Amino acid sequence: MNPMIVTSLILAVTMVLFIWNKLPAAVVAVMSLLALYLTGVLTMREALSGFGDPLIVFIAALLGIGIGLETTGVGTWAGQWLIRHAGTSRKRLIASLLILSAISTALIGMNGAVVAMLPIAVIICVRTRLAPSQLMMPVSIACLTGAKLTLLGSPVNVIASTAADAAGGPPIRFFEWSIVGLPLFGGALFIILVLGPLLLPKRSSDSLPADFSQHAHTLVEQYRIADGVFRLRVRAGSPFIGKTASGIDLSQYPGVSVLGLVDDQDVELSGEEAKEGNNLLVRGDAQGIARLANDLHLAIREPLSESQAVTNALFNRSSGLAEVVIPPRSALIGQPVFPGMATHEGDLIVLAVQRGGQDVAGPSTQLLAGDHLLFRGTWEALDKHFSDPQILMVDSPQMVRRQTIALSRGARQALIILALLVVLLATNVVPAAVATLFCVTLMVLTRVINLNQLYSIDWNTCILVGGLIPLATAMSKTGLAYLLGDFVIQAVGSGGPRAVMAGLFLVAAALTQVIANNSSALVMVPIAVASALELGVSATPFLIAVALGAGAAHMTPMSTPVNLVTYGPGAYEFGDYWKIGSLIVLWSLAVVVFIAPLYWPF
Repeated sequence: MNPMIVTSLILAVTMVLFIWNKLPAAVVAVMSLLALYLTGVLTMREALSGFGDPLIVFIAALLGIGIGLETTGVGTWAGQWLIRHAGTSRKRLIASLLILSAISTALIGMNGAVVAMLPIAVIICVRTRLAPSQLMMPVSIACLTGAKLTLLGSPVNVIASTAADAAGGPPIRFFEWSIVGLPLFGGALFIILVLGPLLLPKRSSDSLPADFSQHAHTLVEQYRIADGVFRLRVRAGSPFIGKTASGIDLSQYPGVSVLGLVDDQDVELSGEEAKEGNNLLVRGDAQGIARLANDLHLAIREPLSESQAVTNALFNRSSGLAEVVIPPRSALIGQPVFPGMATHEGDLIVLAVQRGGQDVAGPSTQLLAGDHLLFRGTWEALDKHFSDPQILMVDSPQMVRRQTIALSRGARQALIILALLVVLLATNVVPAAVATLFCVTLMVLTRVINLNQLYSIDWNTCILVGGLIPLATAMSKTGLAYLLGDFVIQAVGSGGPRAVMAGLFLVAAALTQVIANNSSALVMVPIAVASALELGVSATPFLIAVALGAGAAHMTPMSTPVNLVTYGPGAYEFGDYWKIGSLIVLWSLAVVVFIAPLYWPF
């Protein structure tokens, strides 16, 4: 059979499977490349070439950098600043949140940004009594349009920029995306603020994420640990010098327990040996604390008498609190436990034990199913123990930290590395894949992120792109892309290059409502390049049209994870999206036709 016909059939089946949405998109992409190899359209090297493409390295490294910025609390810091300074005006709060969403997307990508913005949107809804359905979709729109502000915003931008370079034109630089991104977001913001209250539904939601802004204070009050907490400064000659917090034995001081070892800024010194000038956080009655300080050369700094002071000392950038429940059949049932006890690794300390909502009496007790324990330790230690099947974590430490801890450990290094990445991408000193790989390696070396966090990268995106690159290769190799490009030109070519741009945008926008935006871009890129060759014009403006069309996923909820994240919290129905989404798509078309060619001429 003619290779072009085979490729057409494989493309059609791939699109049907994407629309059917019963198989993971990454699996469909891999099936398409296997079909291209088994039918002889592509050689084995061509079929597997997508997974060795620098584009995959670039996207994976970008996602890793986004994880580093998200987990170090950069987005949380910006959100807390917004709530403090935006005032009480509802429109000002909404506009500020959407601007912040767009900026965050430009820095960490739209998927990470929408997750970071969701809890901030929840707080705004609570404080202004705004229906969640009036705010959640605008956050999605802000992230989708803000993705066109920089190269980092979306993998679609990377795909288009790489294709422009491969087509013989200059790649679309890091900040050049703002040429279309700024008017795109500005128009979307205007539509939301003016027409949003009329076009968006007014519904409450039962699936809003929890507000953890008072989480630590609630735990301190629930477990009644605010009373009797002291800071003891380690003086020269103290036998505690050289010992870790978990290695300190206070069995001779009944009722006194160690909560942790910190420096003068209350930064946790987990696993480190105590030095002169460090502070020991302890809990107990004043008489026992005084005897401990006198016997062991410790200076009592001050009692942390206020609940908020205790909360700040126990819950901060370096350390946090976690509440766990002992489930039935846990191997921990029957194990002895007491306040001040450290885990086997010494990285977590038990602050309190409750049974039936009441503190367990006595210095030690054996655990029963249903017992509640309050642990304190570094965020890294809490994350490590989060997956322990012997306990049930009441609230995810990661979710709590992302909402409440701004600019946590590693934030400064993450921002410096981000600035370095921007410089490398803007100046094109090294290839983009090398620049991002270098920067994500720096994040690992500086301990901004660890390897386990890198494993949580959305590898589905990488597999999807790697699996569809061979389909684009086959479309070009067999001439199918040129045939489709010729069809587009025959349909709208009489109107000139701008009409072709509009046609490419509309086809890409239609596809992205039912399949992933990355898939839509990868399918349309070879058609755009072929159309440009047919007309004898630059491919870059056509690729801009494809990128904006593939990113215009505003009319259905399943077209992108950005919409799916806000779908439940906004209590939306399928038909809610087209009302305001169609206006955003039309504005995107106007940006493509009238603004993009001013900077990227034909």
